[in-house]
Amino acid sequence: MASVAAEPDAVSSTLKNVKHVVLVLSGKGGVGKSTVSVQIALSLVAAGHKVGLLDVDLCGPSIPTMLHLQNHKVHQCPQGWVPVFADQEQRLSVMSIAFLLDRQDDPVVWRGPKKTAMIKQFLADVYWGELDYLIVDTPPGTSDEHISMVENLRKVSPDGAVLVTTPQAVSTNDVKKELNFCIKAHLPILGIVENMSGFVCPHCAECSNVFSSKGGELLAAEFKVPFLGRVPLDPLLTQSLESGQSFVALYPESATRTAIDAIVKPLLALPPRF
Repeated sequence: MASVAAEPDAVSSTLKNVKHVVLVLSGKGGVGKSTVSVQIALSLVAAGHKVGLLDVDLCGPSIPTMLHLQNHKVHQCPQGWVPVFADQEQRLSVMSIAFLLDRQDDPVVWRGPKKTAMIKQFLADVYWGELDYLIVDTPPGTSDEHISMVENLRKVSPDGAVLVTTPQAVSTNDVKKELNFCIKAHLPILGIVENMSGFVCPHCAECSNVFSSKGGELLAAEFKVPFLGRVPLDPLLTQSLESGQSFVALYPESATRTAIDAIVKPLLALPPRF
């Protein structure tokens, strides 16, 4: 699992055929950032686009589990690492450090420089080919991984970041730090998603607030950035993630699917990066 630092120009060359690059961030773990990343990717695929999903949460990679890809491995080609395809049509490709581990429960116990080098390699050495969207699922916080990600993507002008929070103040306070990080790093903010916003009853489909509400919306208003919408706690969404099935394909008429589509709509309207 050797990691080789890559020059930013190598990143530009690798991502030259990627039309849009979107980062998904959160200031706090456990808010469902990876869940939102997966649903954004699947919704974009359902809209007819070719999508890459890059999991750079090195210590807690969960994307392969959510897509039922735990036992897959990446392979090498002359252009670099070949990502794992999540569907037969090869419209959703995935890269994660989980594909490089000998065992799925092996911990990644690395210091900052090694994490930074691996992120550079992920950006420079994965052969995505032509993509409409590359969705980057980042770890929580504002540490080495985020700095490395932003620095290496600067030359390819990423479209921006989607920030994920839950309604409670303990979460929105941490996301404020992430918003300020984006501002200092000159990373455009595409909007805020309020996840776990209410609970959808599996029997009557009524949505009830189990936490506080509107925290994400108020945060968006405070920072004058778009509020992209609310995603409720939905048992059907949880079941689809645990079984590795596409929620957006299984439940196209659900209120949760409508909420996800509303989040993705501004991404579909993004102007070309170049």
